[in-house]
Amino acid sequence: MTDHRELVEALRRAGASGVDDSALARAMYSSDASLYRVPPRVVVTPREAGELPAVLGVCREAGVPLTMRGGGTSIAGNAVGPGVVVDVSRHLNRVLEIDPEAGTALVEPGIVQARLHEAAAAHGLRFGPDPSTRTRATLGGMIGNNACGSRALGYGRTSDNVLGLDVVTGSGERLGLGDVPGGGGPESAVLERLRGLVDANLALIRTEFGRFGRQVSGYSLEHLLPEKGFDVARALVGSEGTLALTLAARLRMVREPGRRLLAVLGFGSMAEAADAVPAILPHGPVACEGLDSRITGVVRERRGADAVPPLPRGSGWLLVELAGPEAGPLRDAARKVAADSGCTDSMLVEDVTLADALWRIREDGSGLVARTPEGEQAHAGWEDAAVPPERLGVYLREFEALLAEYRLFGVPYGHFGDGCIHVRIDFPLGREGGRRVFRDFLGEAAALAARHGGTMSGEHGDGRARSELLPHMYSAEALALCAEVKDVFDPGDVLNPGIIVRPAPVDGGLRAEQAVPLKRGLALAYRDDRGDLSRAVHRCTGVGKCRADNTAAGGVMCPSYLATREEKDSTRGRARVLQEVVSGKLGPDGWKSAALHDVLDLCLSCKGCASDCPTGIDMASYKAEALHRRYRRRIRPRAHYALGWLPRWTRLLARVPALIRLANAGMRAAPLRPAVAWSAGIDRRRTLPAFAPVTFRRWFASRRGEGGGEGRNGEVVLFVDTFTDAFSPDVGKAAVRVLEHAGYRVGVTERPVCCGITWISTGQLAGARAQARRTVRALLPHVRRGAKVVGLEPSCTGVLRSDAEELLSGADAAAAREVAAATRTLAELLAETPGWTPPDLSGVTGIAQPHCHHHAVMGWTKDAALLRDAGAEVGGLGGCCGLAGNFGVEKGHHDVSVAVAEHRLLPAVRRTGDGEVVLADGFSCRTQLRELADRDGEHLAQLLARHLPDAGPR
Repeated sequence: MTDHRELVEALRRAGASGVDDSALARAMYSSDASLYRVPPRVVVTPREAGELPAVLGVCREAGVPLTMRGGGTSIAGNAVGPGVVVDVSRHLNRVLEIDPEAGTALVEPGIVQARLHEAAAAHGLRFGPDPSTRTRATLGGMIGNNACGSRALGYGRTSDNVLGLDVVTGSGERLGLGDVPGGGGPESAVLERLRGLVDANLALIRTEFGRFGRQVSGYSLEHLLPEKGFDVARALVGSEGTLALTLAARLRMVREPGRRLLAVLGFGSMAEAADAVPAILPHGPVACEGLDSRITGVVRERRGADAVPPLPRGSGWLLVELAGPEAGPLRDAARKVAADSGCTDSMLVEDVTLADALWRIREDGSGLVARTPEGEQAHAGWEDAAVPPERLGVYLREFEALLAEYRLFGVPYGHFGDGCIHVRIDFPLGREGGRRVFRDFLGEAAALAARHGGTMSGEHGDGRARSELLPHMYSAEALALCAEVKDVFDPGDVLNPGIIVRPAPVDGGLRAEQAVPLKRGLALAYRDDRGDLSRAVHRCTGVGKCRADNTAAGGVMCPSYLATREEKDSTRGRARVLQEVVSGKLGPDGWKSAALHDVLDLCLSCKGCASDCPTGIDMASYKAEALHRRYRRRIRPRAHYALGWLPRWTRLLARVPALIRLANAGMRAAPLRPAVAWSAGIDRRRTLPAFAPVTFRRWFASRRGEGGGEGRNGEVVLFVDTFTDAFSPDVGKAAVRVLEHAGYRVGVTERPVCCGITWISTGQLAGARAQARRTVRALLPHVRRGAKVVGLEPSCTGVLRSDAEELLSGADAAAAREVAAATRTLAELLAETPGWTPPDLSGVTGIAQPHCHHHAVMGWTKDAALLRDAGAEVGGLGGCCGLAGNFGVEKGHHDVSVAVAEHRLLPAVRRTGDGEVVLADGFSCRTQLRELADRDGEHLAQLLARHLPDAGPR
């Protein structure tokens, strides 16, 4: 069967749901988190586990490969395939049963580990292994790879925690293995043949398989030994979807310990840290993780110095976690760990928040080191080799010498207690001779690991990245036995072919080799990516953090995915399609393709990914570029003219106050509402905000000779954005009062200026450039006199701090950098104001909705500190309000906009009591609050101003 349509129809006739062979689906699922690009023919998202045998039946009959996929976070390329890719994460994600007394859970394969933890938390239970991707990795994927994670020392690998599997083999036989319902008894032909193979190869299995804890490469045949009880369920764990499809799994759950304590040990180098591991293991740590100073340096650079807590002296650290019922014995144990380790310095961390901050750095490691200090892409080609822990120090020194020999750069980190090292390496893929360097290095690295008794993979599986390297660690006889096992389970070689057995070449289908530079005709500078949009969109390595719900910890990314749970609405899904566009895989003008329109349509341009994605993706900028290219010299959607040109319309209205009254009356008139909505391209359910009768600039001009402040702390230029000027002048008035109270002389630019944010968000980048140029030139004389620029609208402040320089070139870009360096949020300026004390906010309680651009570009830490120091108890929310400038107003976006607001903001507002504040500096956030919650949000300036003493400095 070669025709796509025939395959699609056969799958639908068999009862499969979510069958999709569109260019969009094939682009999104062509990659996982690995180096490889393998476009599938069809993607299936089944709604019931019972559909999986039917899908397999079609693939067997047609001879089409079938690849199972969970969260798509595979680093080895074991979740991509050339035939049918089945995504179980969309619908097969239920917890079927939790048995608190037995301490077990029955789950479908698409359940994300973090969501299983949420369901089990009420019983004090969790699943032991915890990979860094647990917020988006599925249990099916963890079973496929035999995932381990940081706490495998305490809880074992996934295979140690699987009690039973409900599977269908590649031959089509349904097996209930272990503690799950189903067959698999003596009458099973598969199990009978498998037992015969094992009985004939006992010595081989005992000598080559299961030699140490992290030996994940190949098949885990040691579980089939008679002394291990012929445990087929555990043997299937780690088989990477090449033997059977998992329909359900029975898992062993563990109870959360009463206490956790983190000992942070400092060493002169990572190799010295590795040397200390054997002395630490006898103390029974739950985790022993390595962290390199180069990773913490990246975090400081990207997220600010506050993102890295103070650490003991050293260039490499071990994070050693101890767990138990009481704190006292743990402290004693931690001191002994530090003493026995020979570390140069140490600290004990009992504060949960501090410990979580350190773990976040470690868990974001793979994304944070995806670029070298020189800006080169670092790849996952040799990602997680493991050696026995007592060999780790020697191995690591030899490995770093091998890197130096090949003139490659990599930052090692990982599960040192298990002897497992993660590293991203700047292989010169895409350059002449790069493939040869890649192949040669992998061969030598594999031989090095094998010489130390190690394994090609310690937890991520072999996949396309390492299967070809298995002869370095297994004999020909052992590999032949693996092939026989594969043929017993999957005689047609339908399930994930090319993985483990009869491997695909390690250098076949490398995504980086297919990337085509794109530097010409761009509207933005992409300075961090050497002016290359292709390098920018290829920042996405597929780690999938955008598919996780990070909002509880204050994150924003990715609001539309959290609303729809569709891959196309994730940052990763969008990046994958953009990679296809820039590489020419979606035709000569992929910028106008339906696939690109579909993935970008629900992007809120929130910029959350710019700060929350560890690889630094900035989808808001890429979307603006895509819209710019799509509509260049073409008629645009009506909303682009109505909302994108909003600053222009407001300036025209401001010249004639009578027009303001007329416009407000027109927008309020019910008979005119449909016509207004249609002409502006907005949703009829949206109420447009009313223009203020007197603009802020008109008010400010009227007070000449009044106030102005004594200026003991110098001059500030209030950046009067369109929203403050035309819709919320009270925010500007409050800011003037606060700034004058703080001892500043407040001024504004002589003429109205605009940052260009509405032009940017609608992709009108030529217009945005003109706006940014005028604004920078108007602010520059003030800045060069020593004035600070204070922004009140976060999105506009964000443009001054980042986007303006990206829009401009030459002297204008240099001027934009000067303006950016002088631009502050209100909280930032007040934090650095000498002698100023905030008003007493004791008794003020409530919540704050930090604007997405505030979170992403400036950070909200100064605001949080100001509120805390003033005595307020106001907690910041994660997530987006859902309006996001023009997004939530445009026709077709209303329902998603409301769903985004319902994720965090609206439930939190409903929980606030009478008299509690809802802080929202963003005009769009306040508009959403008013419309959906009938609640008035308050700007920080307004909160401070109304608590100032009546008689204070003016």
